[in-house]
Amino acid sequence: MSLQGSSGPQSTALEMEDGHLPVMVEEVLDSLSPAPGSLQIDATVGGGGHSRRILEANSPDGRLLGLDADRAAIARTRERLVTYGGRVTLHQANFEDISTVAREEGFAPADGILFDLGLSSYQLADSERAFSFRAEGPLDMRFDTSRGVPASTLIAELDERELGDLFRRFGEEPQARRIARAIVQQRQREPITTGAQLAEIIATAAPVPPHGRRRVHPATRVFQALRIAVNRELETLPVALEGAVETLREGGRLAVISYHSLEDRIVKRFIQAERRGCTCPPEVPVCICGRSPRLTPLGPQPRRPSAQEIAHNPRARSAMLRSARRLAAA
Repeated sequence: MSLQGSSGPQSTALEMEDGHLPVMVEEVLDSLSPAPGSLQIDATVGGGGHSRRILEANSPDGRLLGLDADRAAIARTRERLVTYGGRVTLHQANFEDISTVAREEGFAPADGILFDLGLSSYQLADSERAFSFRAEGPLDMRFDTSRGVPASTLIAELDERELGDLFRRFGEEPQARRIARAIVQQRQREPITTGAQLAEIIATAAPVPPHGRRRVHPATRVFQALRIAVNRELETLPVALEGAVETLREGGRLAVISYHSLEDRIVKRFIQAERRGCTCPPEVPVCICGRSPRLTPLGPQPRRPSAQEIAHNPRARSAMLRSARRLAAA
């Protein structure tokens, strides 16, 4: 897979210049198949990389609705996509509100909907919210800083058992108990307020084995767990997927990029359930629920980035893309 499509060389150069590379962009375009004149929704607009390529594909008269809970992402993408003029509508909102926003903005029914569940390069570089374990700024991690509580509050207030459960449940961290104990001991001495400070505690509590080949920083899973908890990501994802299916027209396409097994499992089970339709127990001989299948998978499930893309963009290595087509309403 090449990072360049029919209009890819110019787009890829622009993305490289901006320091942001959209993940699996060619596979996304193949899944969505955005035709000229189509209505497309990027439910996690992030750095705007996927949006730009979708707008190139559905030109000259196709439109795109971009959503993001992150106010900074909306402002940045508005500037980056200014040349597309009235073809772009941007709206700050959590993706769980997709069906409502799509109706309000005239994008229902939609021809294609994309969810990219990862962090953008800009968010990782944002020292003010400490999404990265290298950040010296406040330990916040909220996409929308006007809602919810920051990660520093969880670190300060949850007890050792609660922290360990959070790290294991949302981060699948095998050293969750040891890390939680170290955090509680450290906060008794001084508050833990920055990403770099927390990462140092984790690295000391659960260091990489001397001869180990751990490919990621030891704080990666804990930071993932905190971000998921702060932003209620696993709670809102099923709601967002349901809203997307309700918003898609017959034949419309859904594409979802996830980066860890917890998200991918939700997406996989959702598509499987919508492919099956009927929710009656196996022992019931005749369907009584009346639910019909609403989705059919498109292509291999999941698709993964090529070795070439991973070489260009190592952060793509964990990406998994699942896609499906909306079936006719019964």
